[in-house]
Amino acid sequence: MKEFDALRARLTARCPQLELRVEEPMSRHTTFRVGGPCALMALPKTEEEAKQALAAARELGIVPVFLGNGSNLLVPDRGVERFLIKTTGLDWVERQGDCLVAGGGITLARLARFAQREGLSGLEFAHGIPGSLGGGVTMNAGAYGGELKDVVRSVTCLNEAGEEECVTDCDFSYRHSAFSDGRRMVLSARLELKPGDPETILARMEELSVQRQVKQPLEYLSAGSMFKRPPGHFAAALIEQCGLKGFLVGGAQVSEKHAGFVVNRGGATCEDILTLVDRVRNIVREKTGVELEMEVKLLQ
Repeated sequence: MKEFDALRARLTARCPQLELRVEEPMSRHTTFRVGGPCALMALPKTEEEAKQALAAARELGIVPVFLGNGSNLLVPDRGVERFLIKTTGLDWVERQGDCLVAGGGITLARLARFAQREGLSGLEFAHGIPGSLGGGVTMNAGAYGGELKDVVRSVTCLNEAGEEECVTDCDFSYRHSAFSDGRRMVLSARLELKPGDPETILARMEELSVQRQVKQPLEYLSAGSMFKRPPGHFAAALIEQCGLKGFLVGGAQVSEKHAGFVVNRGGATCEDILTLVDRVRNIVREKTGVELEMEVKLLQ
């Protein structure tokens, strides 16, 4: 489309070092490994490049999509006519006392390992979460009793006007934050942790890793938990109660190990996954009266 050609030309002239990809297959950028191409993708490696990408899009009236590790995302098989800014190049971390300040593109796994080596406790739960810090902040990622809201004290972002701002009231709740509407790009976050023994922290991380391997279908491609936890219930228990464990549509399947996961058994398409999700939701609603809501986001 002409608007994306114009954006590419503007960014090439203004920020020649910025990596741009045209018609980039999104199957390379989601943990499900499905999805058609996006019209244009920018992969900034510095905050200045990210600012330039956002500013150029805003000048042309293009609304960008901010992408982290793609661990909570589905993209249609036909692709999307969108401009994506992938922030995984903002991959840095530094210690400031008992706090860590880190770029939005760093993976939660790497961040947790850094904290452990530094003798800082509070991120053990995040070690097995496959997303980036920016994506984790956006959805208040959590596991095994911990959530990012417990440790994130401030977030530096770019607002809709392309201006940098520091947000301390992140409006965290279950799988939600002030950034969930996708209007602001997370550049970095400040996390407050507690001093701890590195070996004790490592032992806890390894304990949680074993639990994940036992309970979760890590041998298959997925986007983690497919559904949000409905009030008063557990999605996996409802799905299993309805006899849907192992339910298969094309290459997509309700995990035989954990019914809250939908996995790519090989060759799954986005359509397979969405068809399976719709059938699961309909059956659970009919049999239990509970409405399941997708936790994974569908990019339109």
